[in-house]
This record gives sequence, C-alpha cells and structure tokens, in this order.
Amino acid sequence: MAKEGAQRAEETEQMIEKEGGREAAEGGAGGSLRAGDAKEMRAVVLSAFGGLNKLRVSKKAMPEPQEGELKIRVKACGLNFIDLMVRQGNIDNPPKTPLVPGFECSGIVEALGDSVKGFEIGDRVMAFVNYNAWAEVVCTPVEFVYKIPDDMSFSEAAAFPMNFVTAYMMLFEVANLREGMSVLVHSAGGGVGQAVAQLCSTIPNVTVFGTASSFKHEAIKNSVTHLFDRNADYVQEVKRISTDGVDIVLDCLCGENTGKGLSLLKPLGTYILYGSSNMVTGETKSFFSFAKSWWQVEKVNPIKLYEENKVIAGFSLLNLLFKQNRGGLIKGVMDKLLNLYNSKKIKPVVDSLWALEEVKEAMQRIHDRGNIGKLILDVEKAPTPLMANDSTETSEAGEEEEDHEGDNENKERMPFIQ
Repeated sequence: MAKEGAQRAEETEQMIEKEGGREAAEGGAGGSLRAGDAKEMRAVVLSAFGGLNKLRVSKKAMPEPQEGELKIRVKACGLNFIDLMVRQGNIDNPPKTPLVPGFECSGIVEALGDSVKGFEIGDRVMAFVNYNAWAEVVCTPVEFVYKIPDDMSFSEAAAFPMNFVTAYMMLFEVANLREGMSVLVHSAGGGVGQAVAQLCSTIPNVTVFGTASSFKHEAIKNSVTHLFDRNADYVQEVKRISTDGVDIVLDCLCGENTGKGLSLLKPLGTYILYGSSNMVTGETKSFFSFAKSWWQVEKVNPIKLYEENKVIAGFSLLNLLFKQNRGGLIKGVMDKLLNLYNSKKIKPVVDSLWALEEVKEAMQRIHDRGNIGKLILDVEKAPTPLMANDSTETSEAGEEEEDHEGDNENKERMPFIQ
C-alpha cells in the first residue's frame, strides 16, 4: 500500500507539472506565465438565480486547503435535481450569487491542510462539498472525504455518495427495512430510485413497487418487482397487488402524492418525504407551482397518525451533513456501502458524461426526465462545440439569451433527487 501511495503521489506531481507547463505555454507570446495564472481554475458559475442562461464556465481563483481540509483535483462531479432547485433559487435560505454549484465530486488528493490524517497526496477519493463541487479543484473538510475502491471509476465515484447514502439512510436508519417488507419508490429510474432498488435487493423477500416514465420501463424493469407508469393511478395498482398497501413510501414528488403515499401505508408503515419536484414546472421558479403543491399536500393530523399507527418522516442529506453536523454518522454509512460495493452487491448507474461547458444540456436532461441513473460532469471531457458555445464565458448570447419555457410544456419533469 505504501508503494501504491508513493506511485500515486508521483503521478499527481507529474499531472500538476503538466498542467503548469500547459498554462505557461499559453501565457503569452513569450511563453511567460502571468502572475496569478497558476492559481486559476475552470468552474461552473451561477451568476444569479433563474434559467439556464445564468450558468457559465469561468476562470476562478483556485482554493487552498485550510486546517482540516483536503485539496482535491476533480475528475468528475455529480449532478442532482437539488442543483436544479438551487439554480432556480427554489430552496430555503439560498446562498448569495455568484456561486459555484455542486455537492459531490471525485478526484485525486493534491494537498493536505494542517492536522489532516488518514490521507496522502495521490489518493483517489470521493467527497461531499458544501457547494463549489463543479470546478477543477475543490477543498472540503476531511470528514466529508472517502477513499475510492481500486476498481471504482471516477465517474462511478461521483455518482455514489448522495444517491446511495440518501437511499441507505431512508431505508435502514429511518424506516428500518427488514426481510419481507414492501417499498414504494417514485422515480425508480433516477439515481436515488436505482440505489433504493439495489439496496432492497440485499434484503431477502423485499417487494419493490416503482413509478417511472414509460420509456424507461424496459431499461429498469428487472430492478423492481412491480413497475407502473408515473402518470397512471398507482394507488389502485399497488392495492390490487397488495391489499394492505406497503411498509415504506419514499416520496420525492410532494403535492398530491403526499396524501396518496400516506393512504398506501400499512399499520406501522413509514412515509418519508425527501424532495418536492412537483414545485418545479418550468425553467425558472414558479410561485404558482409552489402554491399549488403546498395546497395539495394533505394536512397531517397527529391524532389520525396515532389512530392508524403510521409514521411520517422527512430526510435531507445535505442538511444532515452541513447544518446538523452528522458527518460521523455518514462516515459509518459510507463504510457499509463501500463494503456492499466491494462485495459486488451494489453499483452506481451512470446515465451519461458531460463536459463542464455542457452543463446546461446536462441540467436540461434532468429537467426533462431523460436520464436513467446519474448524470456526471466529466472535468476532462472535451465539449461538443455546438453545446459549448452557449455555456462559456465568451458566449455572444450572454445574458440576452431568452428562456423558452413554453418549448418544454409537453416534456416530463424529473423528481427531486438529493
């Protein structure tokens, strides 16, 4: 292991030298490096909350690790529905713009802050980041960083943390999934949905009911027990198969689906809300959609819960990590998940790879419910020229680009994946 660590450190140093040489070669007619150029990096920047035209790839100052942090040369970044919500400003207490979006990434350790232990320069890692993940370099506290198994690719690693930790926490920490239980999960073809299906398969005799867009059914039909079209009357379909309903409902939709989910619970069943995609209908934030979803939510009566022996819960991984300081708990969950991965019982599903300059198109694919599994921003991928034109800092369209919400009226929308 020491030999491998030394070899990786040498490879990282060579990579850094190569990048530095490239920047020097591009520094000007004389080939000299301008002051500060070596400290810059590419990053996706959200200039203001709103539509896709608020995203640009720009040069930013490269961060350096503070005490207790790791500096990571990013190879791949995870793209989640929460990033779409952030772009719209459709979250509670949104941060100030401009900002760099993104909450998870994978890459190579490039530097260690003071007091960091357990990692070496050159280690292959995946990490949670409190924003700023969509960049060539990130710094994040060591408690949010995990080593990547040798046979896990960087794209798989970027698809692993948020989806699998969310699925595991809901199933085992909140709902206490056990042998013989039944689970209903919405957006069965998404990143969390596929993680839920895989984790359920590790427990004997678990029945999984899933909803998904009809065009995804052929690709995911073997991952769940019973699959329904997302626009069908899934409540009646589930009750036709299981008269008593299900033990666990995982809801990333909210709105009218809250009442439907509660109605499907068996006695001692658990309903978990982990998203609210029904509030997203267009490219920008809609107060009408927000109000509609809010009023569609069935008002929860504690006395009724008591009488029916039902449990209602909520789960937000990002709040658990960054606001409620449960990094130690998540570290234990990651250890369990990596053991399952090494035992070949789970494997992240990667839908597609996109260059940083293609972030608009990648985000639109999520918005249109086009993905099966996780979308990944590949930092080293060369962009397709036609796609890159409108996502770079030098785009002629600039802020004058119009949002065409009407163009997407008939497209299906992707649920809230966190």
